[in-house]
Amino acid sequence: MSGNAQPPPARTLPSEPLASELYVKSGAARFSLPQAEFTAILGQIAAKYLPDGADRADGVALRALLESLHIEDLALARACAAGNHQAWQELLTRYQQILSRAAMGITREESKAVELTTSLYADLYGTQLRDGVRVSKLSYYHGRGSLAGWLRTILAQQYINQYRAGRRLVSLEEQTEDGKQFHAPDPEPVLVVDSRLETATGAALDAMPPEDRYMIAGYFIDGLTLARLAKLLGVHESTTSRRIEQVVRGLRRDILARLERSGMSARQAQEALDVDVRDLTLDIRRHLTQDSGSRAFSEQEGHAQRRRKN
Repeated sequence: MSGNAQPPPARTLPSEPLASELYVKSGAARFSLPQAEFTAILGQIAAKYLPDGADRADGVALRALLESLHIEDLALARACAAGNHQAWQELLTRYQQILSRAAMGITREESKAVELTTSLYADLYGTQLRDGVRVSKLSYYHGRGSLAGWLRTILAQQYINQYRAGRRLVSLEEQTEDGKQFHAPDPEPVLVVDSRLETATGAALDAMPPEDRYMIAGYFIDGLTLARLAKLLGVHESTTSRRIEQVVRGLRRDILARLERSGMSARQAQEALDVDVRDLTLDIRRHLTQDSGSRAFSEQEGHAQRRRKN
């Protein structure tokens, strides 16, 4: 890790049993990433993403967040950022083909695709120094989504940045000589998500029971704490945490099944589902808070208020 990184707040550090459990599960030891350093990384992620006001007394919210991470991907990415050769070779083995296909899909030209992936690898490895420390983009991966999806997002952003930089480098005189001042400006590239993913996701969200939609919308969209949701649902925080995890797993299975029914192979469906949710044009909030879900929320809120008064 960078010597300039601030230590995470003590309240966001996982307990020793949880830290050891996650360290073993991550496989970080294979890449000579010390447990203390990996625990500090988890603490920094928790400090960034743990909802404000979450009850950390029993560590329920902290455990729920850390257990939701793609922990093996996180260990691999951070070991690469630290310069571990074995980790870097494993990353290339896993993702080189995926990134090559993605680059071809974006550029539609083999030479440009190679140029794009080469520039990405340079940024991932870290060819620049900051205060004498090598800077790798992989240090910014936090394990909230799959590493494959994150890499594809970074690749697409790399292409957009290069596109914009290229436009700035073309002088007005050069454009005039080519007669381009009379042409309409080229539109910036738009990243298109497979419409089958949006259709499958919307249908799966609509098929969820109202209470499940309420819970997912409250936690992931409205930022309600586990404690708040537990009070609304009249259950313990740990029950709410487990229920959210079950609902998310079930939702993923449903979307994958719908994608395969739409004609995708199992691998294509998995890769499609790795897309960053921010790339979707689908109105997630609308699907999660449609009338039936809203009524369920209102009823739960009313019941909770009456219980508190009594």
